Amino acid sequence: QVQLVDSGGGLVQPGGSLRLSCAASGSIFSIDVMGWYRQVLGNQRELVAIVTSGGTTNYADSVKGRFTISRDNGKNTVYLQMSSLKPEDTAVYYCQADVALQPRGNRYRYWGQGTQVTVSS
Repeated sequence: QVQLVDSGGGLVQPGGSLRLSCAASGSIFSIDVMGWYRQVLGNQRELVAIVTSGGTTNYADSVKGRFTISRDNGKNTVYLQMSSLKPEDTAVYYCQADVALQPRGNRYRYWGQGTQVTVSS
């Protein structure tokens, strides 16, 4: 059993910053890709940023230059530093991890419970 617990959301003014965290725990052998997605009610969940175990990152065009994803492999934790926040960044943010439960085993995708980010004056 694997659990992802994400935190760090809240209310922030336009131009402000927030840092999201997500820690994975349980019967984990290794984690490949970790990332963040977001969803606005009524819309599809969309990719925000991902990071591989080797540190390669990829960002949605809408957040490039404003958001930074990072991870601590020793703690099975992924972070999202968000700066210059805009009202259109308002959404529920979900962390994601592709986890191997055993050597040479299949990877399974797990999700956090979501944390609300609201950007408003």
